[in-house]
Amino acid sequence: MTLLDGHVVVVGLGFGDEGKGAVVDALCAARPTTAVVRFNGGAQAAHNVVVDGRHHTFSQFGAGTFAGVPTHLSRFVLVEPFALAAEARRLEAVGVRNPLSLLSVDGRALLTTPFHIHANRAREAARGANRHGSCGMGIGETVWYSLLAGAVPGEVVENQEVIGTPGEAPTVADCATPSVLRRKLDTLARFYAPLATPPHGVDELVALYRDFADAIRITDGDEAGRLADSGRLVFEGAQGALLDQYHGFHPHTTWSTTTPHNARELLAGRPHAVLGVTRTYLTRHGAGPLPTESAAVLARFPEAHNETGEFQGAWRAGHLDAALLDYAIAACDGVDALAVTHLDATGLKVVPEDGSAAVDLPDPLAWFGEQLPVAVAGYGPDRAGYRVTEARSTINA
Repeated sequence: MTLLDGHVVVVGLGFGDEGKGAVVDALCAARPTTAVVRFNGGAQAAHNVVVDGRHHTFSQFGAGTFAGVPTHLSRFVLVEPFALAAEARRLEAVGVRNPLSLLSVDGRALLTTPFHIHANRAREAARGANRHGSCGMGIGETVWYSLLAGAVPGEVVENQEVIGTPGEAPTVADCATPSVLRRKLDTLARFYAPLATPPHGVDELVALYRDFADAIRITDGDEAGRLADSGRLVFEGAQGALLDQYHGFHPHTTWSTTTPHNARELLAGRPHAVLGVTRTYLTRHGAGPLPTESAAVLARFPEAHNETGEFQGAWRAGHLDAALLDYAIAACDGVDALAVTHLDATGLKVVPEDGSAAVDLPDPLAWFGEQLPVAVAGYGPDRAGYRVTEARSTINA
């Protein structure tokens, strides 16, 4: 069996935007796949896939959707029902029939609400020039609130002051039990009232979230394990290892484990391959370190699907950084192979591990192949430009 015939965990080796969506789509199109399992992040993910002229930016749906592969949102995902419903409508507009029928959600997954989103945006706006680079989607606020059990007003938890009396964090399963959901949302609304008040009231949210629960399949128990035993899974990571909550460069990080560790926990020892995704040059969306940043690189490679965001900030680019690539691979406890995207880019350079001046990179595929096997090679944005190889590895098998 080749490297990609079994379960595959796809992780980004940069600051996000490496091309994970296109890689997941290519993997699902190349081999029979039971499901795409999302194992971190939430509605801030933006994984672009282009197939036969159809384009979609996958956020909560898995990037195997165009290939007809169902999505499972694991307990590690933060679920935002309003954004998910909007994404389902966009998928229908590009020809995906009944997208919600392709979706299952672990009931333990945390619920991102308008209270979290508005509080997140208020905090980021207040930081002014010291912004962290948040997407403004409530991700960090959702995680933070879930950590507040037993905390009291005035206490500092994860460098943020507790501004009220917290309660239990709402979950997807709560959406099917209005009395439980109402209690949790009432507490959430009171907690965040000093910071932000969204336009949706608790009564409206309870009704809308109940409709959401009726529209999707909510699972309990080890759904990921059941799926893994029934066929090949592709685990789709969000963001990149250099934004990881433990291995990134704080405070410019995400409140999420972006390395393969959540996927490995879901797989519970089952054999798998870890595929690390990287561009042929380095990019970053928003604030934070980018050691090889270059205005020339940014100008040379215009971005079709990424632009300056109100909260996230500007799109940035720089030369490939060998030291950061090695660091990202180490943060993942190793990867079995690489997926290299944007191989159609020309005039590339790489900054060596010792930090010396950038050198020309005339054959990027050969350079990456000297580091690790290249299992997926991507040229251009369309699935037609992706090649899935027969690479072999035994690191995680």
